Amino acid sequence: MQISVRKDSETLVVSVQGRMDTLSAPEFDSKMEGLFGQGEKKVVLDFGKLEYVSSAGLRSILVAAKKAKAAGGSVCCCDLQSMVKKVFDLSGFAAMVPVFDSVEEALSR
Repeated sequence: MQISVRKDSETLVVSVQGRMDTLSAPEFDSKMEGLFGQGEKKVVLDFGKLEYVSSAGLRSILVAAKKAKAAGGSVCCCDLQSMVKKVFDLSGFAAMVPVFDSVEEALSR
């Protein structure tokens, strides 16, 4: 998994590439913990290059969303690829975390 971060005004865009599963989710957790520790509160998770997400990955996303909300911020997801979108839909996860079609749409919310 590769994670890259860029700042767009008051929002961080965190792009995740590869697989988010039991092996890689701790890396995502650590990255998000570091970003929240720096005071970042508003995050867009760009999953345009995320190939697969497991239940461990969903848990990590949910934990990040809860931490952001507790700090007065928010986390949303965007640009889900078909396999990831299917997992979000089947798990009901899309009802828990806002999902947008593109980074631009997520940034304009």
